[in-house]
Amino acid sequence: MPTTFHEFPRERPATPLLDRAETPVGLRRLGEAELEILADELRQELLYTVGKTGGHFGAGLGVIELTIALHYVFDTPDDRLVWDVGHQAYPHKILTGRRELMHTLRQKDGIAAFPRRSESEYDTFGVGHSSTSISAALGMAIAAQLQGSKRKSVAVIGDGALTAGMAFEALNHASDVKANMLVVLNDNDMSISKNVGGLSNHLAKILSSRTYANMREGSKKVLSRLPGAWEIARKTEEHAKGMLVSGTLFEELGWNYIGPIDGHDLPTLITTLRNMRELEGPQFLHVITKKGKGFAPAELDPIGYHAITKLEPVNAPAVPKKPSGPKYSAVFGQWLCDMAEADARLMGITPAMKEGSDLVAFSERFPKRYFDVAIAEQHAVTLAAGMACEGAKPVVAIYSTFLQRGYDQLIHDVAVQHLDVLFAIDRAGLVGEDGPTHAGSFDLSYLRCIPGIVVMAPSDENELRRMLTTGYLFNGPAAVRYPRGSGPNASIDEALVPLEIGKGVVRRKGQGVAMLVFGVQLADALLVAEKLDATVVDMRFVKPLDEALIRQMAAEHGLLVTIEENAIMGGAGSAVSEFLTRESLLKPLLHLGLPDVYVEHAKPATMLAECGLDAAGIEAAINERLALLTPLSLAPTITA
Repeated sequence: MPTTFHEFPRERPATPLLDRAETPVGLRRLGEAELEILADELRQELLYTVGKTGGHFGAGLGVIELTIALHYVFDTPDDRLVWDVGHQAYPHKILTGRRELMHTLRQKDGIAAFPRRSESEYDTFGVGHSSTSISAALGMAIAAQLQGSKRKSVAVIGDGALTAGMAFEALNHASDVKANMLVVLNDNDMSISKNVGGLSNHLAKILSSRTYANMREGSKKVLSRLPGAWEIARKTEEHAKGMLVSGTLFEELGWNYIGPIDGHDLPTLITTLRNMRELEGPQFLHVITKKGKGFAPAELDPIGYHAITKLEPVNAPAVPKKPSGPKYSAVFGQWLCDMAEADARLMGITPAMKEGSDLVAFSERFPKRYFDVAIAEQHAVTLAAGMACEGAKPVVAIYSTFLQRGYDQLIHDVAVQHLDVLFAIDRAGLVGEDGPTHAGSFDLSYLRCIPGIVVMAPSDENELRRMLTTGYLFNGPAAVRYPRGSGPNASIDEALVPLEIGKGVVRRKGQGVAMLVFGVQLADALLVAEKLDATVVDMRFVKPLDEALIRQMAAEHGLLVTIEENAIMGGAGSAVSEFLTRESLLKPLLHLGLPDVYVEHAKPATMLAECGLDAAGIEAAINERLALLTPLSLAPTITA
């Protein structure tokens, strides 16, 4: 029987079987009777590793047995195994030759938090966002068929990821092209079915067997000679299966549905997967797993233990924490409740990010005005548009990278119709250890090109609160983008007071250099300005720009420096350049922002330093540019 653990191992556990199975080749040399012991060892190793590094682990604990069974039955990496997202892929990393690198997980120059093609031949598809696995595996299956290859394609998708429309688009297409592929639904929340147990496991073995498949094909040949007989028999079979198992929906989409089965029952998993590996056409296996399986605290609190920070040594001296303000997401959560109290028209929408976007209090206080649409960003945006058509005031709380998935809806359904929707865009800029797939590097670029939208970037917590009010009261689409983490602990005005749209503010008056700051780099810019005696402007608005203020800064200073935690290409600095060019104002410019590369995972401060967006980097870049300019070019513009 699997062991249940109650705490993280502080010392590396003894794992004799895992030592022999650090690659799928070694795993497949083990006897089936040894696999349950291996599962215990792998669980201990995962707990030990994540305790050292921090990271996601609840989902990984839930797929220990499934991961072992998949690599045991399928000939990976020749058979293609595609994981959806990557939270569930840590055991896969351990079993595919990266066990000794797990201590570098999510750290600078270490292995990534998610599957990555450049990291291992076993990582067949890079992921970070959800619901991509079925489409990718289908593409691989079609390519294999065209190449005359017998290799298999397997997609492992969580029940949450199956809520996205993209997953159903792929399911529909796969059945249309009769692809030879397997989709494994990892149902770890019983959100689809609770029908699991001995009878269901037994039925899965029967329905996935070659004998059953041959009988079915033989019946089809006989009955197809009689008009309508095979269709009647097929429907009868489908509905009979629907009475015993929960796969009628998938059967209707053209998939051979098997399950649900116990995802922690290794013998059943292996038998069923072996049977299904030999079947032709689209195959769908539904397994029930428990998030956090084998670690008691995570089983009791799967949300709280979705991910952890690294554990400090038992006798480590306490390190005093630097004082900081509330998290930006918490400021948003409080504002949302306050504004909802003041305006009964407010509706809160999130695509499965209630905890991450700090909507818990709002969902409890205003349950009828709270809508979690699951992982369906496109739907979230158009849902808001529909609400706005009827006079409601929707607020969409969404991560920067997730809004990318609803971009057409943002333009077509909201902006073109000039609908009154506020987008509260969390995780803007570099987010740290999750790396490029989650970095909000592009939102200023993809937002500012949309006509009629107001785009704001706060420099501290109070600015965020005021901008949210500004965007909410604006009659049309508006967006406020703010970073992950805490602010500088600015004093927050509890009143719901808006800003004047399109107006920046000078935070420090200096000479020679004017820094135009769009967002949270303001604090670092002020530190640099003290050394250089420079002017610092909190621009506040990316769209509309404060053109009068920019014109004034260009007239009074020799060098303009734009600073933003967004891609330089097409970002706020580009907007300043476009304005100056349009006005024929020739002025030395320096754009500081994210370079034209994907910034690899590390601590946020390290990533910012690499991009030259910390105080030291800003100062060095300005001094380097000043050294190239003549005193004459730095002189203020003389106006008549």
